[in-house]
Amino acid sequence: MKAVAIFEHGGVEKLTLTDLPKPILDVDDVLINVKAVAMNHLDLWVRAGLPGLKLPLPHLLGSDVAGVIAEIGAEVRGLQIGQRVTINPGWWDTTCEYCRAEQECLCVNFKIFGEHLTGGYAEFMRVPARNVLPIPDALPFEQAAAAPLAFLTAWRALMTQARLQTGETVLITGIGGGVASAAIQIARYAGARVLVTSSSDAKLERAREFGAEVLINYTRQ
Repeated sequence: MKAVAIFEHGGVEKLTLTDLPKPILDVDDVLINVKAVAMNHLDLWVRAGLPGLKLPLPHLLGSDVAGVIAEIGAEVRGLQIGQRVTINPGWWDTTCEYCRAEQECLCVNFKIFGEHLTGGYAEFMRVPARNVLPIPDALPFEQAAAAPLAFLTAWRALMTQARLQTGETVLITGIGGGVASAAIQIARYAGARVLVTSSSDAKLERAREFGAEVLINYTRQ
């Protein structure tokens, strides 16, 4: 299969178009024919080389992926070939105390596709069936791929941990990044009032477009 890999860490020039073997599925895996991969800042950090992160090379970046199911493992149920999907980019072992408590993102062996594990910069990507999230036909692959890391992080913070309720007020500091932008939208859909802070008027105006009601430039207020 065609893939864009890094054979060594460095700048954008280290991204190399190459041919790699198509992934082989385990019984509980799904093979996704990748249609879109979002550029996450994590891709830039991993490509440059994160301190303490030792990766076997070549490595495929790409945590935020959308595509179509091409193959399913023998024990996979509830999914079908041709189905449009995105993924949960996190990997957990299912056995540690946090996994058993349904706090998978706190797993002692937690990993992220594209960072610690092979990502989606390729024609095909293998993930456990538990990571597959169906998407509606009307949602473009590009938009679906833009959501996973940022929106799942923001959702956990607001809805799982904070248990945000309609009518509550949320303060989001340092607006401008992907998670903060996702948090504004989730909070608004939940019926909350959103206040944001930034040193950039441009970022504050962008936050207004996402639904923020109160904009605070902390260099002046």
